[in-house]
Amino acid sequence: MIAMETTDIKQELRTLIDNENDLRVLEAIRTLLVKTGLDPVLKEKLTSRALKAEEDIKAGRVFTREEIEKKLNSKLGL
Repeated sequence: MIAMETTDIKQELRTLIDNENDLRVLEAIRTLLVKTGLDPVLKEKLTSRALKAEEDIKAGRVFTREEIEKKLNSKLGL
């Protein structure tokens, strides 16, 4: 597999964006790009949490919807 250069990726993104008509997709891309300007400490913390979450999912450390609802209801006193 040949690694793409930064300029190649930027050009591909421009083409994909130019051809995209779904406003939700375009807004998601904009949000993603704007968020890259986050404070470096916050960005590192968020990245670390995301990577840990991925590890938890792969290891099967997940909850069902019912388990989450039960925990939430318990904490809320419902």
